[in-house]
Amino acid sequence: MKLELLRDLYLEQLQDLYNAEQQLIKALPKMAKAASSEELKSAFEEHLEKTKEHARRIETICEQLGEKAAGKKCKAMESLVKEGGEVIAEDMEDEIRDAALIAAAQRVEHYEIAGYGCVRAYATKLGDDEAANLLGQTLDEEKEAEETLNGIADQLDFEAEGESGLEKQPARTHSRRSAA
Repeated sequence: MKLELLRDLYLEQLQDLYNAEQQLIKALPKMAKAASSEELKSAFEEHLEKTKEHARRIETICEQLGEKAAGKKCKAMESLVKEGGEVIAEDMEDEIRDAALIAAAQRVEHYEIAGYGCVRAYATKLGDDEAANLLGQTLDEEKEAEETLNGIADQLDFEAEGESGLEKQPARTHSRRSAA
């Protein structure tokens, strides 16, 4: 589809976000299962329910536009979910896996925050205040999820050799070849 109008871009971006949410609906239970922290597991499970609501909101908006929510594959989310799957598959200590899961989830949240910020702005420009309000709710919930992940990350207890694990690293030096 050739994008000639802001409405066309808006619809394409909504469909992209809808597909992203559908991919997350499948990925979040796997991330919850892989988490060792009960707080992180619970955060993933709670966000799954919000993610389902986010998808329903997009369906509602698209229906009001006379369009379908499905239609565009979100390749960015596909890559982010794949990275999360790699974290799950790697052999690592529980606390390290939780930290890696949080990092993967925060990448997802930042992608969604950017996407929802754009479509909310488009809805406002197009005069669709109802859609802008729904998208604003979702944007706020994505920001809350990101803050929750930050809070959990701050509470992780790493038991490493040494105080921080950094003291034992030798200083790196860079040598330069001089032109002779």
